[in-house]
Amino acid sequence: MQQLTAHARTFERRCAERREDFERFEAGQSPQALFITCSDSRVVPALITGAGPGDLFELRTAGNIVPEYSEQRPAGETATIEYAVRVLGVRHIIVCGHSHCGAVGAVVRGDDLSGVPAVRGWLDSAAPEQLREAGAAWAGAGPDLAEAVQRHAVEQGERLRAYPCVREAMDAGRLTLDVWFYEVHTGAVRSHRPETGAFQPL
Repeated sequence: MQQLTAHARTFERRCAERREDFERFEAGQSPQALFITCSDSRVVPALITGAGPGDLFELRTAGNIVPEYSEQRPAGETATIEYAVRVLGVRHIIVCGHSHCGAVGAVVRGDDLSGVPAVRGWLDSAAPEQLREAGAAWAGAGPDLAEAVQRHAVEQGERLRAYPCVREAMDAGRLTLDVWFYEVHTGAVRSHRPETGAFQPL
């Protein structure tokens, strides 16, 4: 924590050296993409993409889960997606799952989450049924959980396509949607190819 505090303490001075870059933020934001990923501290969207301030609008949830769309049950995740698409006009959405995901692992292994009831409730209500149904096949698949995470990320992309704002923007050709898989232990990034169902290097 001391290192983080020391960096924050000197941040304003370092920003002053790039004043013109930061002054443009007064006018608002116009991010290129909405980047949806896990809250895992090993996944750093700006590090993966080389994005700078203002480039990415980020949504991070346990397990990079996208809740099903519902006007009757508004949620922060749903509001973030809708705002990014309809207000900010992002042109791209990236859903990025990652290896060694604790949330996906807990679901496929059927872990006892009674000690973390909020986590249990989130996964019970939001994790796709397909992940639970296939859990037994993946439970012994190794610590990286690659296949489970990839299938899970694809399912989140399908949920996004059912959001009215996403569907309308994609139908109008204003929005693209990609699903990525990031290996935390190698830095490799692969993209889902709908035509083959495989994840391949970018």
